[in-house]
Amino acid sequence: MKAAVLTAYRRPLEIETRADPDCPPDGVVLRVLACGVCRSDWHAWAGEHPRVKPGAIGGHEYCGEVVAAGPASGWVVGDILVAPFLLSCGRCAACRGGVEHTCPDMLYPGLGMDGAFAEFVAVPRDHNLQRLPEHMDPVLAAGLGCRVMTAWHGLTDRAALQPGEWLAVHGTGGVGLAAVLLGRAMGARVVAVDVVPEKLDHALAHGAEAVVNAAQEGATERLREITGGGAHVSLEAVGIAPTLNGSIAGLRPLGRHVQCGMPIGHTARMEIDLNGVFMKNLALFGSKGMPAHRYPQLFSLIESGAVDLSPMIGREIGLGDVSAELAAMEGPTAPGVAVVTDFSGG
Repeated sequence: MKAAVLTAYRRPLEIETRADPDCPPDGVVLRVLACGVCRSDWHAWAGEHPRVKPGAIGGHEYCGEVVAAGPASGWVVGDILVAPFLLSCGRCAACRGGVEHTCPDMLYPGLGMDGAFAEFVAVPRDHNLQRLPEHMDPVLAAGLGCRVMTAWHGLTDRAALQPGEWLAVHGTGGVGLAAVLLGRAMGARVVAVDVVPEKLDHALAHGAEAVVNAAQEGATERLREITGGGAHVSLEAVGIAPTLNGSIAGLRPLGRHVQCGMPIGHTARMEIDLNGVFMKNLALFGSKGMPAHRYPQLFSLIESGAVDLSPMIGREIGLGDVSAELAAMEGPTAPGVAVVTDFSGG
């Protein structure tokens, strides 16, 4: 099979011919139909992810067709499946308690084991997989395994966003744009905060009631003015100190901050305005992944037409274009995310 392989950090991925993966006894092999390029992939490519070493195949936002199923698998050849980026064991206390996204024995395709920047990917523990709804495009579904599920979990299970509340989304890349779209579908009033005018325009065209350019002087005051004293819920989708502290500053008393941007590598520890948290009685939540059993509710929301996630897709690319997408994440990026749909290696 063709695969895009990390050979050195911050260097173009090499398109190599690798052996097709063996099928796990409790899993499947998928022919990859679509795989998103996520900022978490950038962390791995940049050498900031402790589990990812040279020789790895990245790609953790994928949708595919079953071409082989193990003897203990619950799926059959031909099934079209979407996978969460974290594969729980299904047996521990966390999994039995319905919080399998906190499983202490997690596996991470593309972020610790070979992923889906390839024609085929092996997926063990296939109880985590979900059948793709019949009329859902695999290109759209690719993001459901990471960005969309993380935003959905953050807004629902963590922050309990309510209709009519103000939601401020700091950073409108993949996770952030998903939060804008989902927040609007949940009945919230959404403000998008970013430094890229094109992204702000895109958010405004797809559900945001207002936008704030964080690069301009007085951005926090503008956010507070729009929301009548600060947002009720604020979702940080970048994982850096300026957006984290901007989120905290823009909340009203008793507000809820949701950390969806991944703090890792040089941002794993950062200075935050803890006095602001204390003085305003704020709540801080983390949102990493989502319990797999929540997928049907998310699918139902999409299938009902309550939310259209198609504005998230910026472009479809080939396997050979992944390197350029990762390198572009060194700075501000264009609206929408890139999804690999051509796995021929070109």
